[in-house]
Amino acid sequence: MDAQLSIKGVTKLYVGRVATLLDRVLPKSRVVVITDATIDRLYPDLVRRYENIIIGSGEANKSLATVSTIYDRLMAMGADRSTFLLGIGGGIVTDITGYVAATYMRGLDFGFVSTTLLGQVDASIGGKNGVNVADYKNMVGTIVHPRFVISDVDMLATLPKRELRAGMAEVVKSAIVGDVELFDYMEQRAGGDIYTSRETLQEIVLRAVAVKSAIVEEDERESGRRRVLNLGHTIGHAIERTTREFNHGEAVAIGMAMIGRAAVRLGIMESGEAERVERLLRALGFNLELPVPIAKVVKATRQDKKKRDNILRVVLPERIGSVVVRELPYDEFERLFI
Repeated sequence: MDAQLSIKGVTKLYVGRVATLLDRVLPKSRVVVITDATIDRLYPDLVRRYENIIIGSGEANKSLATVSTIYDRLMAMGADRSTFLLGIGGGIVTDITGYVAATYMRGLDFGFVSTTLLGQVDASIGGKNGVNVADYKNMVGTIVHPRFVISDVDMLATLPKRELRAGMAEVVKSAIVGDVELFDYMEQRAGGDIYTSRETLQEIVLRAVAVKSAIVEEDERESGRRRVLNLGHTIGHAIERTTREFNHGEAVAIGMAMIGRAAVRLGIMESGEAERVERLLRALGFNLELPVPIAKVVKATRQDKKKRDNILRVVLPERIGSVVVRELPYDEFERLFI
């Protein structure tokens, strides 16, 4: 059965089968697909039903250079303001598609078919679209909502286990932020079929989407409540800057474990709750050991793009299902770890 949620009365979020949903939600106007070479290889019948622009796969392609290339292609194709852009892929593709759509001719309508777990539960939802500049993730971007997001868990079957696991980190984050029952559900299944059962994945995606959509509905521009979605990301992004050993989800998993321990030191979280988070992350297959000195990682948090006047807004868990945002001077933040 297809499930549907919405954000701001603009984005319809569908968790169901793309084969039955896409024709129902696409407009009758011209459609141009933006996707990467991997998705084109896996789903040629889907991609080639429409005019398409194929970009390279991987984080290195999430750049202004790629955006400029897409602009050139759209202009050569004669795309105008009536053209609808359809991003089919993971978070890199949806971020780029959303950014291009928000800026080409000052704005086109767009939608996503999200093909990765990380994309389905986080990256494709909430209207944030951006690209990296140098070593800074998502430094340039917009907040413009797609008309729809389709998440089909059957498409997750093509993912390597490591990439699927990376998406689970964001599911754990959603559970800690706002759904204790989702956390319980994951604990019960972490050693079993959590990565292979369609029913389990459908439930996980739907519940994680519900957490994020409710928060974005309340705070679209990240002026308040939406900041809680950065749980584990301050440290996670610093890890990504200091080592190539971990992908985004793996870095966020370590970040959540570290910030849980910091919350215990601050007297905000019970030690048993922090240990419970770490047990689940390990049961899901995450390595929580840093390959670089902790001092190097903490120093890299000084490059966090959300900093303000030498103050970090840090998301700290109080208990599973509830977090709080605290403003900490860098020196105080560093002392939690060093």
